[in-house]
Amino acid sequence: MPKITRKPTLGPGDPVHLHVRAALAARLAALQEHEAGTRSGADAEDLHQMRVAVRRLRAMLKAARPFLDRKIADRLRAELGWLGRALGPVRDLDVLLERLTAEAENFPDDERAAVHTLVAGLHAEREQARAALHQALDAKRYQRLLSALAAEAASTEPGPPVDTLTALSGLVRGEFDRLARAVAKAGPDPVDDVLHALRIDGKRLRYTAELALPLLGKKIRPLLKATTDFQDVLGEHQDACVAQDRVRALLGAHGEVIDFDLAFVGGRLVEREEARRVSRRAAWWTVWLTLEQTGRSAL
Repeated sequence: MPKITRKPTLGPGDPVHLHVRAALAARLAALQEHEAGTRSGADAEDLHQMRVAVRRLRAMLKAARPFLDRKIADRLRAELGWLGRALGPVRDLDVLLERLTAEAENFPDDERAAVHTLVAGLHAEREQARAALHQALDAKRYQRLLSALAAEAASTEPGPPVDTLTALSGLVRGEFDRLARAVAKAGPDPVDDVLHALRIDGKRLRYTAELALPLLGKKIRPLLKATTDFQDVLGEHQDACVAQDRVRALLGAHGEVIDFDLAFVGGRLVEREEARRVSRRAAWWTVWLTLEQTGRSAL
């Protein structure tokens, strides 16, 4: 497996493409650092961090596309998308199982047992997803991706002659403006799927701001915090939506005649997730207004 070392700290006098490649090297190192744990499955956090590294790489390659070879950046993003799709199902099931199991902890014994019966299908689905994930990590395609990322991080190809601070600020501003346009189009009460899309846009802004953080420092930290808060609220909303849908699907998988205990605990779980969904939906616009004001001030 190709390995890459983290590059030394760069300053504002260094070209922006070197900052991008240094960040690329750091994110690739994080991805590889968590691969062994992802393979073993001993700690679900390794899979989570590996998936986050993939998402950060994709966001950075998208935002910094003007300072890289665009064909290479697009090809790397496409391959990282393939890897993300292999990681995603296992991680999503880890989150869902942990969520539903934790929710059932304060149920009576008979209801808790019914929850375990209800989610048994999720455990089987997770095993299938883990098998598919191992196939992806064992594939030559994955090794080629690591090699291509390492090659781009180590590339000495010059970038465009631009001021580094101005260029990094421009990357963040571009992502902020994109999110602001999307929110303006959505309005304060969009459908759930639109809120999910806004959450993804918020992640891109956050990961791009992280790229600029080493140089922009205090200027960008309030924006990072506001973006994280925005992402957290919409993430909780999305998790509640997914949990509701999956519980309903699990109940449906048991056929028209459902055991009373299963139906009862399923209804309780759906009700609680609905309360969370409504709560987060009610909060998101206020969180956005804070992010918008912070972004306008910082950028």
